[in-house]
Amino acid sequence: MNRPAYPATTSAEPLATSVPMVSSVSPISGTTAGGTNVTVTGTGFTGATTVRFGDTPATSFTVNSDTQITATTPLGSGTVQVTVTTPSGTSNEFVTYTYVTTSGPALTSVVPSSGPTAGGTTVTLTGTGFTGATAVRFGATPATSFTVNSDTQITATAPAGTGAVQVTVVTAGGTSNGVPFTYTTTSAPALTSIAPSSGPAAGGTTVALTGTSLATASSVRFGATPATSFTVVSGTHIVAVAPAGTGTVQVTVTTPGGTSNGISYSYFAAPALSGVSPNEGPTAGGNTVTLSGADLTGATAITFGATPATSFTILSPTVITAVVPAGTAGPVDVTMTTPGGTSTLSSSYFYVNAPILISVAPGAGPLSGGNTVTLTGNHLIGTTAVHFATTAAATFTVVSDGQITVVAPAGVAGPVAVTVSTAGGTSNPVSYTYLAAPTVTALSPNQGPTSGGNTVTLTGTNLAQTTTVLFGTTPTGFTVVSDNHIVADAPPGPAGPVGITVITPGGTNAANTYTRVPAPGI
Repeated sequence: MNRPAYPATTSAEPLATSVPMVSSVSPISGTTAGGTNVTVTGTGFTGATTVRFGDTPATSFTVNSDTQITATTPLGSGTVQVTVTTPSGTSNEFVTYTYVTTSGPALTSVVPSSGPTAGGTTVTLTGTGFTGATAVRFGATPATSFTVNSDTQITATAPAGTGAVQVTVVTAGGTSNGVPFTYTTTSAPALTSIAPSSGPAAGGTTVALTGTSLATASSVRFGATPATSFTVVSGTHIVAVAPAGTGTVQVTVTTPGGTSNGISYSYFAAPALSGVSPNEGPTAGGNTVTLSGADLTGATAITFGATPATSFTILSPTVITAVVPAGTAGPVDVTMTTPGGTSTLSSSYFYVNAPILISVAPGAGPLSGGNTVTLTGNHLIGTTAVHFATTAAATFTVVSDGQITVVAPAGVAGPVAVTVSTAGGTSNPVSYTYLAAPTVTALSPNQGPTSGGNTVTLTGTNLAQTTTVLFGTTPTGFTVVSDNHIVADAPPGPAGPVGITVITPGGTNAANTYTRVPAPGI
C-alpha cells in the first residue's frame, strides 16, 4: 500500500497536524462477522477521516480524543493492519487485528431460574463458548455484574425486572440462545440462625437453618459451594449437610423469591494433641496439666478416660490448660473435641495412688540429723520428696514400693511429722522425735569395788530414751527411773578410773569418771 509522504512541519504547527500513529488496539481479535467494538490507542487522531481494518473501513468510529478512537469492526478474515487516516496522513501499519472464526455461545441452564423483581439474585449459567463473554442479558437488561468462571460457566447477578425474560450471553462469536428466567413477587428468604455454627473442614456436619420463606428453597450454599444435601422441613426450617470447606463462609438459601442474607459458618481443622505435661497426678484429681498440639482453638470438651476435665482454658491454638478430674489408679486416654473433630492420646495420663506411711525406724534421732531412718508404707515408688516437718531431706533412696531409707536433716527438739510426696499426693504423717544429747552431772557413788555388783545412780538430763550405759567399753544393766535419773549395775573391772557414758537416740554424753577400788589387804 502506498502511503502519502509525511508533510513537513514547523515548530509553529500544532500537534493536531502530525501524522497519526497507532500504538495498540483492544481487543486484538474478533469474529469474522465483524461488529466488535475495538479501542484504538495512539497519537494524532484529531480530525480522523477513516479507520481501516486492512483495506476495509470500520463500520463506524468515534474520535474520543487525540489519543483514542472507538471503532466497530467490519466483516473480515485473517490478520489485518489497523490504520487511522487524518488530513495529515495515514498511520503506521505495525498494529494488527485478527479475525477469528468462533462458534457462538450456547446456553443450557440458568440456576436458579427465578428471583425477585428487585433483582440481586446470584445465578449460575451453564453452557459452552463463554470465553470472552462481553455481556449477559436478562431480556434487554444487562446483568448487574457477571464473572466468567470457565468456558462452560458464568456467575451473574440478576438486574431488576418483571415477568418472564430470556437470559442470553454475548461473546465475539455472537449471542446465545435464550433460557427463561422468571421474576416473581414471592418474598425473599431470610435466615435468622444456624446450629451448629461450625464444623470440620471435611464437611459432613448436619446443621439446622431457621428463618422465613424457606419452603420453596432451590439451593443452600456454604459460601459458593452447594450443601451436600438439604431437606426443607417447613417454611421456617431447613436441615442441610455442610460440604467440605475452610475458614468462615456465609450460608445462604435461594428460593424463587431470591437469595437470603448470609449466616456465618466456620470450618475448623481437626485438632492434633501431641503432649500432656505433667503426665501423672493423684487419683483425687484437682491438679492442672498443660495440653499441647495444633488446631486446638474452639475446644468444646476434654476428657480423661471417660470423665470430662473439671475445667479447661484455651491459651492459644497450640496450648490448653485443664484441671484433671478424679480417677482410678492407672493410665487413661486424653481426648480433645473441637468443631473440627476429635484427637486422642492413648494412655497418656497416669493416675497415681497417694502414698501411705506405716512406720519410721528409728523413731527418734539427734538434733544434728545425719542419721539414717527407714520409712515403711505403700505406694512409695515415684517419691519426689521426704519432709521432716517443713524441712526436706537432702538424701533419700526408694528401696521398693513399700520402703524408703532417708538421711534425717537437722531439727529442733521434739516430735515432727514425717511425710512423703509423689505424683499421687502427700502421705499421712508419721511421728519422728528430735532428741537433745544426754548429760550426766553426777554419779552416786562415784567409786566401788573391782568385783562390781554395786548400783550407781546417774543424775543428768535427757536420759529417758537411754539405750546403753557403758563402763569404759563394757555395757551394763540399767533402769531408767526418769528423764533425770538412771540406776546402773557396776560391772567388775580392774582397779582405777573408768569413764561412764550414756547413749540415747539423741547422742552420747561426755564420759563421767567412776573409780574401782581394790579390796584392802590383810
